[in-house]
Amino acid sequence: MSGFSLSSEPFTLQRDCDAVMVPVGEAVVLPAGQIGYITQALGGSFTVYVEGNLFRIAGQNADALGKEPPAPIELADDASDEDVEKLVWSQLRTCFDPEIPVNIVELGLVYDVSLEPAEDGSRTVYVKMTLTAPGCGMGDILVDDVRTKLELIPTVSEADVDMVFDPPWNQSMMSDAAKLETGML
Repeated sequence: MSGFSLSSEPFTLQRDCDAVMVPVGEAVVLPAGQIGYITQALGGSFTVYVEGNLFRIAGQNADALGKEPPAPIELADDASDEDVEKLVWSQLRTCFDPEIPVNIVELGLVYDVSLEPAEDGSRTVYVKMTLTAPGCGMGDILVDDVRTKLELIPTVSEADVDMVFDPPWNQSMMSDAAKLETGML
């Protein structure tokens, strides 16, 4: 796992841009010409600091920040369910809490993943996950991020993300790499 450093790369928005206020989860539009700083660029999305507030900007809006959007996901035509499941776990590792520089898999937030193949060759992915705190305002945003990123995988027709709070998350569920990254090891 690569080290995380808090950056403060300045930007000026090149167009109006959808964003989500962190940590409350409120959707807003930041106007063209808005000046701010990119504080985190992980997993294809960006956390930006604007006028005393943090916002999350999705990867498909990278151009507004003058950045490249993430590359499309590729899957071999003869991919097996195991190949797709590996890609699902890979995509889950691109999902980050906007305030924590560690992906949701390393944080221990993903409890279960399963695939259900359909007769037409498509697949439904089922994910059970939790949050570091039940009242986290970013919960819906994180669920939507997981669903959106999994549905980018070829042959995945639907991602069903179930938020569960039993068992409750605790720091022991984090990988050693996550504990090291967050200074908890």
